Amino acid sequence: MTSPMFRKKEMNELQRLSVADAKAAHTFPLTIVLDSVRSMHNVGSVFRTADSFGLESIVLCGYTPSPPHREIHKTALGATETVHWQYEKDIVPVLEKLKADGYRIIAAEQVHNSISLETIQYNPTEKIAVIFGNEVEGVSNDALALCDQVVEIPQFGAKHSLNISVSVGIIVWELIRTFNQ
Repeated sequence: MTSPMFRKKEMNELQRLSVADAKAAHTFPLTIVLDSVRSMHNVGSVFRTADSFGLESIVLCGYTPSPPHREIHKTALGATETVHWQYEKDIVPVLEKLKADGYRIIAAEQVHNSISLETIQYNPTEKIAVIFGNEVEGVSNDALALCDQVVEIPQFGAKHSLNISVSVGIIVWELIRTFNQ
């Protein structure tokens, strides 16, 4: 029995944007940089997260696969059409250009001198680029050398490891939540 208080929304109640309107609406000043992420499913999931939160763009670097590809589209569910993205082989010039354009470069990685995610502070007018690295090797040393800050997600289990698509969702949500305060 379904409670009338918790009736699922119909598709027409979700106020979905057209592809053109979605691309124009992506205004949260946050760019995701993927540093040699190998899984097409992770890439597709990052596209969906970027679309869901209205992020500015995604930059795919290194051997990160790029659309069009059936395996990316399977998890992106059309988000490759609504999110601005580009592919660049070498991450170093990408990060140098973002820095020159006034972005604060943050890596999501477990390193010495990182800050815990819940302590991150920034100005709401600030443009941010967050780097997420390879599923095994993490963010490359070349990319870390260009970072202004490194953030770590607090973890309490034995593995101290999250799937990249989960990490993207957690970090993006925290940045948006903090931004909206």
